[in-house]
Amino acid sequence: MLRSVCKLILQNRVVYSKLICICHFPARRFFNSGSKSPDQQSLTVSYLVNSCGLSLQQALSASKKVNIEDTNKRPDSVLELFATYGFAKSQVSRLICIRPHLILADSDLTLRPKIEYFQSLGIVGPDLPKFIISNHSLLFTSLHNRIIPNCDFLKGILETNENLVRSLKQTPCVAGGNIEKTMKPNINTLRAIGVLTSHIVKLLILQPQAFMLRDDLFKEVVLEALEMGFRPKSRSFSLAVRSLSRSKVNWDKKSEVLKSFGWSQDEVLAAFRVQPMLMVCSEKKIGKVMDFLVNKVGLKPSDVARCPNLLLTSLERRIIPRCTLLEILAANDVFKKGRDIVWALNSTKEMFEKKFVTQYEYRVPEAIKAYWSEVESLKSTI
Repeated sequence: MLRSVCKLILQNRVVYSKLICICHFPARRFFNSGSKSPDQQSLTVSYLVNSCGLSLQQALSASKKVNIEDTNKRPDSVLELFATYGFAKSQVSRLICIRPHLILADSDLTLRPKIEYFQSLGIVGPDLPKFIISNHSLLFTSLHNRIIPNCDFLKGILETNENLVRSLKQTPCVAGGNIEKTMKPNINTLRAIGVLTSHIVKLLILQPQAFMLRDDLFKEVVLEALEMGFRPKSRSFSLAVRSLSRSKVNWDKKSEVLKSFGWSQDEVLAAFRVQPMLMVCSEKKIGKVMDFLVNKVGLKPSDVARCPNLLLTSLERRIIPRCTLLEILAANDVFKKGRDIVWALNSTKEMFEKKFVTQYEYRVPEAIKAYWSEVESLKSTI
């Protein structure tokens, strides 16, 4: 009997040895110096969830990139710093979810000087967290070698901190970009063809991103604007550059939306020459306004093409309330629906109310009531 048992053990020794290897090798590999132990991982995940406000799934993902047990850094100091500068917990969570290594950054040497610098420029209050979150890479960009020189260069052209802040808010990445290779040559390109400094300043405030194109691509944009007939000294030239600097794909998509409502290619180009900001509007906005004006108001596509400003106005805040009023006035035979409707929709608030609200306040009170009702209801949703 004993002999049989011994024989059975010897026969299965190889299998038993393999089982031992399979069970223990992964554990040995898991605890290599480059990996996190389950305890370390659980501590990091727990910290990310309980202190940083990440969801469990976000924390598990972030814990693959950062380990609070492997450092003598004090992650609490980073959270305290953000709280000091008015960051909400949800904003901190978002930042750490995107850049988990933030919790291991040196709060005093790496983070605080940059936040204080932007604060000193005038980015304060709720705008400060929004600005930092919109371009979190600035927190890891050299303050003295990149951020300050870039901002000094911009301020030299924009002249005031107020203009600088407006520009930075439009495109925060400009503060950390390579201005020497992009922005400076592109500004020189505009100056060389006679674009006025005041127009360059305006473009830098409204669309600094345009100047971050590669210089050869920027020159193509400038040449295209010239070929379309825009004169360099006109304000519309810089607006055309602003629109054209956005991708060619976007231009084509917006053109197709307009053509789907009956515009010709010539009408697209003519409308762009009249109002270069037309192509800054989103495809959704263009389609929504065109659909309302053509299919609900009854305008011809060519009517809108001759007054492309209509596509820049708010459908909810301007066009719908005005059309509501004009519809009731037309029903009361005091306004001919086909007459002056484009002018009425495109006129300033003061001009419109003087001609159509004040004039009919007592003659058609229900129309005025409907108009103000629309205006007030929209105010409450803004």
